[in-house]
Amino acid sequence: MQHVAPDGLSGTARGGPDDDALAVSLDRAHVFHSWSAQAHVSPFVVTGGSGSTLWDGSGHTYLDFSSQLVNVNLGYQHPRVVEAIREQASVLTTIAPATTNLTRGLAAQAIVAHAPAGFSKVFFTNAGADANENAIRMARLHTGRDKVVSGYRSYHGNTGAAVVATGDWRRVPNEYARGHVHVFTPYLYRSEFWATSPEQECERALHHLERVVQCEGPESVAAILLETIPGTAGVLVPPPGYLAGVRAIADRYGIVLILDEVMAGFGRTGSWFAFEQHGVVPDLITFAKGVNSGYVPAGGVLISDPIAATFDERVFPGGLTYSGHPLAMASIVATIAAMVDEGVVENAAAVGRDVIAPALAQLAETNALVGEVRGTGVFWAIELVADRATRQPVPAATVAAVKRAALARGLLPFTADNRIHVVPPCVITPDEAAHGLAILAEALDEVAAL
Repeated sequence: MQHVAPDGLSGTARGGPDDDALAVSLDRAHVFHSWSAQAHVSPFVVTGGSGSTLWDGSGHTYLDFSSQLVNVNLGYQHPRVVEAIREQASVLTTIAPATTNLTRGLAAQAIVAHAPAGFSKVFFTNAGADANENAIRMARLHTGRDKVVSGYRSYHGNTGAAVVATGDWRRVPNEYARGHVHVFTPYLYRSEFWATSPEQECERALHHLERVVQCEGPESVAAILLETIPGTAGVLVPPPGYLAGVRAIADRYGIVLILDEVMAGFGRTGSWFAFEQHGVVPDLITFAKGVNSGYVPAGGVLISDPIAATFDERVFPGGLTYSGHPLAMASIVATIAAMVDEGVVENAAAVGRDVIAPALAQLAETNALVGEVRGTGVFWAIELVADRATRQPVPAATVAAVKRAALARGLLPFTADNRIHVVPPCVITPDEAAHGLAILAEALDEVAAL
């Protein structure tokens, strides 16, 4: 499963301390960082990587429990994907989307092969944000309606409609798009519905969603857009029956159901798509990230046949210069082939079930900072609290201390709000996962003792 750097993480592939210093200097002088106050950006230099390991030029190595932005599902520098990009670059580096290109067709075919029955077409985008943007457009044109209902605890991307469909704080300074309505989705640990069981949380969240649809006017609602498992919001695995209930509400009112699989798709949850574990089929599926492990920017919309047919004789008013870019398409073909041949999805399921789940359950019993753990596959969150009884979230300084302690021990974590997300590449080995979890437990114990 693991692929190792040819030089054993040494030599020129690793760079050197001088390169690290130059990288920091140039970054601070010229790079404007996303979601950051520029004066407070903390440089973290990465020179190279292989499998689930990263390194800098100064001799530090890190086991990656972040997959960067939860997108490096196949790990770093997978030789099949690197070679596919190199080979495509030697033949044709770029071509306009209006042309017909074999690599693009093969990529679409490979994606459709893992989609539910009734999906034949893929619209390629550059990332997940514009995938959601175009899915919203398709739903509005297909239904002739305008409004989009999405969750407050969500993130759908940083483009015009996608960021307004987003529910978290990043929406508020960017509310320029029209027709967006938000609802509370299930989160039993911090229930908005006074629920005390998964069944209550499911029933009440569905009632809330339907009442919002009714009050907004069902005839005005084009789509319900949900992350199958909200990721950045906390790896909020929906309770049994919730997504089926959402599907029923959408059907009852003629609403398009869009499931955002940008973070959850392509092996992250231990299945090709997260919705497979919930027995539902949406009308539109958005994807990016894991489809090619982020090696070249790529995303897209899987379109159900009835919605695709809407545009058989009607022009779809959307397009992107780099839609179906050959280098991205080659990386998709190679990624999916490698995932199938190497059992990557099955590995993610097994590591989650046999290694991560029991280790986090033990952590929840022994560390006073841990309020709840939840997840599936290699998609988990540890919610940190200052008091288990009140469930008061820990302050940001506590999360930062845990991150520092983990980094000092050679583990790169993913942090968000009061949580540590355990989201390693899908290719992580059981031994690597156990080692990383042991480091994380040490870091949490250190901070809990302060």
